[in-house]
Amino acid sequence: MSLAKSILERQDYPIVSVCDQNGHIGNPELMPKLSDSQLVSIMRKMVFTRTWDQRAISLARQARMGLWATVGGQEASMIGSEAALRKDDFILGSYRDIPQIVWHGLPLYQSILYSRGHQKGFCIPEDVQALMPQIIIGAQIIQAAGIALGMKKRKSDNIVMSYIGEGGTSQGDFYEGLNFAGVFQVPMITMVQNNQYAISVPFHKQTAADTIAQKAVAAGITGVRVDGMDVLAVYKVVEQAAERARRGQGPTLIEALTYRYGPHTMAGDDPSRYRTKEEVEHWREKDPITRFRKYLGRKGLWSDRDEELMIEEAKQAITDALKQADATEKMTVAGLIDSMFEKTPPHLEEQKLRYITRGGK
Repeated sequence: MSLAKSILERQDYPIVSVCDQNGHIGNPELMPKLSDSQLVSIMRKMVFTRTWDQRAISLARQARMGLWATVGGQEASMIGSEAALRKDDFILGSYRDIPQIVWHGLPLYQSILYSRGHQKGFCIPEDVQALMPQIIIGAQIIQAAGIALGMKKRKSDNIVMSYIGEGGTSQGDFYEGLNFAGVFQVPMITMVQNNQYAISVPFHKQTAADTIAQKAVAAGITGVRVDGMDVLAVYKVVEQAAERARRGQGPTLIEALTYRYGPHTMAGDDPSRYRTKEEVEHWREKDPITRFRKYLGRKGLWSDRDEELMIEEAKQAITDALKQADATEKMTVAGLIDSMFEKTPPHLEEQKLRYITRGGK
């Protein structure tokens, strides 16, 4: 056996799981210490996010939304990871990671404006520790490493959480950001939501590696695999990674094995062309909401009525957010110029004046 082969075979990354598909706790020692109210809060957010995704798909078909990358099926990896953070921790994601940023504090109506490309959708409130989702695949990983280095230099105990899909790990920015984070041992967690497809490219054609988690070896950081359909397992591994980072023990790369039920985005993708109904049904049997519902139901913390009320609450919140987004003033070229700087530079004031003089707005 060659040395190279033996090293590869030694890379063993078991999938961390806490709650099985029937809602039973299989690994009690890994059960996060969450109060009943915290458990219910996580469930409420998951149900809200599923409802929001379904509504967003409908709105996109009506041309009332801009870009929408579907999230149904990925609620556990999204909600479980954000719930394990503190509100003063920082989040950076890709265009599919809007739910985490909203649950971190971004007003819902602004996420709708973001999807429409409206400049006010990019105005993060000062008390929200996040950047808007990156369209440039992988760029958020480099940005996250830089923010985390700043936190380390300030001797802060805050951490940075960055998200990317498994397809994004083929980008150079992903490796550069991970390498930088490893070299400087910054307080950063990178979660790769491996939803099995980079648009239409299946995971086995995306990389020759058996796992994404093993890519942590090259960066000299901790690598973990987790059942991304198990919200309790996701919470636990992120909680542990955050604790290590706060203690100065460096970054973690987490591979969350999950699945998206819908198309890659609502921009014309047809998933039936590259995956089978049997495959989709196989993953639906692992549904993160169904699994967590069974667990909470046994504890007497969640009922069908609770879920119905949550769905109605979500629908109303989405309707209200849409009205607020629709009522936002239309974008203008002059307004866009002014929004770029605290004080508009003279040369841009001149350009703006010329544009307005010629009848522009």
